[in-house]
Amino acid sequence: MEGAGGGGGGGGGFGDGASSPLNKWAHDLWRMYQFYLDKSTPHATYRWIGTLVIAAMYVLRVCYVQGFYIISYGLGIYLLNLLIGFLSPLVDPEIEVSDGPLLPTKGSDEFKPFIRRLPEFKFWHSITRAFCIAFLMTFFSIFDVPVFWPILLFYWIVLFVLTMRRQISHMIKYKYIPFSIGKQKYGGKRSSASSSGPRGD
Repeated sequence: MEGAGGGGGGGGGFGDGASSPLNKWAHDLWRMYQFYLDKSTPHATYRWIGTLVIAAMYVLRVCYVQGFYIISYGLGIYLLNLLIGFLSPLVDPEIEVSDGPLLPTKGSDEFKPFIRRLPEFKFWHSITRAFCIAFLMTFFSIFDVPVFWPILLFYWIVLFVLTMRRQISHMIKYKYIPFSIGKQKYGGKRSSASSSGPRGD
């Protein structure tokens, strides 16, 4: 790792000369990837549309090849794990012991916004990367382990139902909703204008 930066001395002239341009190329590639990743941050809708396209390509590939079901099962378990992190609060009130309530339980409580354990951008990035890796794995026959896929599908559905039931009971117990759909919005002029009189647009 240290040889990539300075590189002087030590008798390995040919090795240092060959690895230095490779490291620079990898570093430049990583910086370009990070640059476009940062630029995509505010465009959530387009990011998720792109992920849906990649997911559809993966599904079509698996259906066309009629195989790689073990990869799909592993991908499904990983996506379920990401979903749990996305729906869970950053500080779990069941595990962490604190001085006061972590989430408001009454209307008079201080407003505490819901902070996810796994933010939306990291959730999207992990899902997209997982689908890309799984798609690439379908081109290598070593990963096409013969399995009876209906059993894997049934087991995954059972696991999904049990995990979601536990997550929903956790939400009900600690009174939090991980989505902003249907929540009361405070907009002052906009909300009063929309409630009184006909719409202008």
